[in-house]
Amino acid sequence: MKITATSNQVRISPRKVRLVADSVRNLSLDDAFASLSVTRKRGARILEKTLASAVANAVNNAKLQKEKLSIAEIVVNEGPSLKRYHASTRGRIHPYKKRSSNVSVILQEVEK
Repeated sequence: MKITATSNQVRISPRKVRLVADSVRNLSLDDAFASLSVTRKRGARILEKTLASAVANAVNNAKLQKEKLSIAEIVVNEGPSLKRYHASTRGRIHPYKKRSSNVSVILQEVEK
């Protein structure tokens, strides 16, 4: 059985969150929480909250035991961007995007 949790339109660039997600992807749940709690990146807090939400969904909704869960997948996709402009010389503008992320964590039950 697969349990999911998503965080949509998080105001941080997907590239920054993927950097943290790659370091946690193949760890057990306890190791992942330990690693995320000491990682000094903003994306770590977002992943930690989403992972905790997925565990809570599994324990409360699907009645699974936390010890039997493992991370199946962590997907970080690009969300909608806010389009903004920098004022430039001679009345011109330079456009840029404030990017956002959609973070999805999928847990699976593992028989030990």
